[in-house]
Amino acid sequence: MSDRTEQQKGIFYAAFSYLLWGILPIYWKFLGDVSADEILANRVFWSFFFMLGFLGIAGRFRIFTDTLKGFTQNRKQLAALAAASVIISINWFIYIWAVNTGQMIQASLGYYINPLVSVLLGIVFFKEKLSKAQVLSFFLAAVGVLIMTSSYGKFPWISLTLAFSFGLYGLAKKKIKMESSVGLALETMVVMPIAAVYMAILFFRGDSSLVAGSIAETLLLIGAGAVTAVPLLYFAKGAQSIPLSMLGFLQYIAPTLTLLLGVFIYGEVFTPTHIYAFSFIWAALALYTFSRTKKAADWESRIRTGKSA
Repeated sequence: MSDRTEQQKGIFYAAFSYLLWGILPIYWKFLGDVSADEILANRVFWSFFFMLGFLGIAGRFRIFTDTLKGFTQNRKQLAALAAASVIISINWFIYIWAVNTGQMIQASLGYYINPLVSVLLGIVFFKEKLSKAQVLSFFLAAVGVLIMTSSYGKFPWISLTLAFSFGLYGLAKKKIKMESSVGLALETMVVMPIAAVYMAILFFRGDSSLVAGSIAETLLLIGAGAVTAVPLLYFAKGAQSIPLSMLGFLQYIAPTLTLLLGVFIYGEVFTPTHIYAFSFIWAALALYTFSRTKKAADWESRIRTGKSA
């Protein structure tokens, strides 16, 4: 298969994963009568068993067990895996809660800010350098967040928690060198016992929607494992064969769809203040995306050459 064909398939896989993430709020809305903590517990629990089944079908279960045994000699990787598991669980909980309490606009803002947070973490932890255009993009994003803060009259903690938790999750993942599907199975395995205990408590209290809810709710809760794992698997497959700059561009599909769903399907209010704040965020992202292209690098190089001449 040619590199061009491979890249086209990679673009499709990555775009499809972001499309699924963008429309995922519809799934959580169907579970609007179930508490966010119970949805999260089921999401973690069933994701783990879905991934075990996937590893078995894909012939990767031996890799899973070998990796598990290797943690006895690599405590740092185990710590990074545990951190990733806890962080992504927090991210999932806040996102589900935000969607089911009518705060999808704030949730979408968090994922618009996330790429910039990832770059900031790269500066702090890996001493990565920023171009002038990227510095300006951070300034524009900060203005957008300040506008949003002033409009709410309170700190936009949902947006920033989602942005920083997913950024920190990416940071932890950089410390974990393993096959993506195996990594996801291990991440869910770490927190699965907690989820199982919580689900058992709900069952014995008679408050379990999985058991006492409607058939539709039960099936949706079980299906939360698949809707969690499938986009991640497509993302991992696509990310392997396309440039990082293309991946960065495609990732805006998800928050854009979430924003459109919140405003046009679920009737969340998009005020003029939202427009001002998002305009700064969108401008920051456009500038940041441009700064990652070869054209931008050539442009900055010409400027430096001109100054030195």
